[in-house]
Amino acid sequence: MATRSNDDHPATKAAQALGDIEPITKSVTPPLYPASTYQRDADNQYRNGRVYGRPHNPTFETAERLLTALEGGAASLLFASGMAAATAVFLALKPGDHVVAPEVMYWGLRAWLKGSATEWGLSFTFVDATDTAAFARAIEPGRTRLVWLETPSNPTWGISDIAAIAALAHAAGARVAVDSTVATPILSRPIEFGADIVMHSGTKYLNGHSDIIAGTLTTAKADEFWERIKAVRSNVGAILGTFEAWLLQRGMRTLHIRVERASQSALKIARHFESHPLVAEVLYPGLPAFAGHKLAAQQMTGGFGGMLSIRVKGGEPAAIAVAAETRLWKRATSLGGVESLIEHRGSIEGPTSPVPLDLLRLSVGIEYADDLIADMEQALIMAHR
Repeated sequence: MATRSNDDHPATKAAQALGDIEPITKSVTPPLYPASTYQRDADNQYRNGRVYGRPHNPTFETAERLLTALEGGAASLLFASGMAAATAVFLALKPGDHVVAPEVMYWGLRAWLKGSATEWGLSFTFVDATDTAAFARAIEPGRTRLVWLETPSNPTWGISDIAAIAALAHAAGARVAVDSTVATPILSRPIEFGADIVMHSGTKYLNGHSDIIAGTLTTAKADEFWERIKAVRSNVGAILGTFEAWLLQRGMRTLHIRVERASQSALKIARHFESHPLVAEVLYPGLPAFAGHKLAAQQMTGGFGGMLSIRVKGGEPAAIAVAAETRLWKRATSLGGVESLIEHRGSIEGPTSPVPLDLLRLSVGIEYADDLIADMEQALIMAHR
C-alpha cells in the first residue's frame, strides 16, 4: 500500500488514515480483516509475518500505525480496554519493582494498583502529581522502575510537568508512562517531553462515538520492555476485536475536528461559569486562574481539552440535584464522545475517593456550546430552588 509523506500535517494523516489505498479494490476506506489464523508457506514458514489472530491482525495494524504517527512514537498496540492497556505496563514489571504514581488518577486503575498489583509484588508510592518535588523525593534510584503520570488528571485536571519528571525518572533508571487520554495526541505528545510510553483509553476521544471499549499503548522505543508488554497482551489475550479495531481507526480519522470543537466549547463554558453565583469553582486548565494553567500552555497546543469540572455551591446534595436537572448533559460514565456527559464522581468512586463531593465532571461534546450553557444554567437554578 502507498503511504503519504511523513511531512503531512497530523490532521491530514488522521483524516486519510495515512493515505493507504486497498490494493485489490482501490477502496479509500481501510478494510476489516476478521481472520483468526493464517496459512503457512509450503516450507512451513510464515513469511507474511502473521501467525495467529491473537498477536497479529492487519486491522489492528492500521490503527496502530496511525496512532504511532500521531504520537511520534516507534510502535503502538491495541488492547481490549484502557484498563487492559494500563495493567499490561505494570504486569511487564517484575515482582519487587517500585512504582511512583499520582494520588489523583483514573479511579479504576488506582484501585487495581492498591489491590491486585500489590499482590503481584509491586510496591507503590502515591504523590501529588502536580508537585515535581514530591516525585524527586519518591523516586528511589535502583529500585523505582516506573513512574506513572496522568495529565490532565481525572477529574480535577491537575497538570504534571512531564519533562521535569521524566528527567528525574531517567536519572534514577526508571521509565515514564503517561495516561494522555484527556489530552489526546492532538493537544499533547508526551514522547516529545521525554515519556517512554503513552497510554490512551481508546474508548474515549480516539474512538469518539461511545460505541466501543478499547485501549492503546505507544512506545518511544521498541525495546526489551516493549517486547514484555507485547508478550503480556498476547499471553493474557487482552486483544481488541477486529470490528472494534476498525471502529477505532474510523474514529481517529475525525479526531482533530472533534477535539478542537470540544476544546473550544469547554473553554467557553468554563469562562461562563467561572464567576457564576451558584458555582464555587471551575477546574479547567484553560483558565488563567487555574493552578496548572502556565504548565498546561507549555505542554498542550491548540487547546486545553474538552474536560472540566465544576464545584457546586451547596455541597454534595446540590451537585447531585444539578445533574438530575440537566437535559442535554447526559448522566453517564465516560468521556470523549460527541455527546456531552455529566457525572458526580464522588459517589461513583466511593468513600476512599480524593474527589470533592461537590464536584461534577463534565465531558463536553460537539453540540452547540450556548445550548450546553443554557441547559446547565437552568439545572443550577432548579437545583437551588
